Amino acid sequence: MPVWGQLVLALLDGTVGGLLLALTAVGFSLSFGILRIVNVAHGEFFMLGAFLAWSLSTTTGSFLPALAVAPAAVMALAAGLDRLVLRPLRYLPYPTIVATLGLVYVLQQLVLLVYGPEARSVTLPLRTTVDFPWFGYSGYKLAVAGLSALLLLGVEVLLRRTDLGLLMRATQQDPEMAMALGVPTQRVYTATFTLGAGLAAMAGVLIVPVQQAHSLMGLDALLLSFVVILLGGSGSPAGTAAASLLVGWMDGILSVFFTPTLARLTATLVVAVALVVRRGGLWSP
Repeated sequence: MPVWGQLVLALLDGTVGGLLLALTAVGFSLSFGILRIVNVAHGEFFMLGAFLAWSLSTTTGSFLPALAVAPAAVMALAAGLDRLVLRPLRYLPYPTIVATLGLVYVLQQLVLLVYGPEARSVTLPLRTTVDFPWFGYSGYKLAVAGLSALLLLGVEVLLRRTDLGLLMRATQQDPEMAMALGVPTQRVYTATFTLGAGLAAMAGVLIVPVQQAHSLMGLDALLLSFVVILLGGSGSPAGTAAASLLVGWMDGILSVFFTPTLARLTATLVVAVALVVRRGGLWSP
């Protein structure tokens, strides 16, 4: 394959990976920006989405139920955890870090208890191939990229064009003033935390046909979410999505022409340089 063909392949893989990362990281960014907490268990919602997708596709013989049921189940779990864990702690930063770190252990052990230590894979639900001049590319990956882009656009519309989005932005800017003006901040916090969990779970559902589900997969998702939030600017979903694409393209190009290890190292160095140049992130106001 010529160099141009390898570059196109790398950019395609980087775009798919970047958009999936954006789904996970935008949910993390919303919790970080609006609730002002670091949800260490965010990656476990990604992991749960992948395992539930495997369970549903194996039980029903179809991948379609997983697209709706798995994210909804994780969102319901997140709403319950918000009420039972985060709300009693009043969303205080340090206690919530400790509490969500405990949730990481609990959720991982539950998955190991139910599914065992073996990795689980799902058969590709879409086996078509799209022909390019130099290679054929998975139609499923292109469908994942399109669906991820639509979901990210939907989040942007939610934040900018709906009453809930207005309440979320008001709570992010000044929670005390928002509460004084009658904004139900507790409900906003619950909605934000639940939405973030649902986005992470959807990313897990979409990735499991191309990457096996295992109990530690949430760690990579969490670390990469940290990277792109620092790069894109905390509390900025659009900046987080742009940074996710940038990291995805770097990862795709460097993985094809060099090694995946160098790709992750380069992404970390880019974050370090970006924070020196702009402490709030490249897309911060």
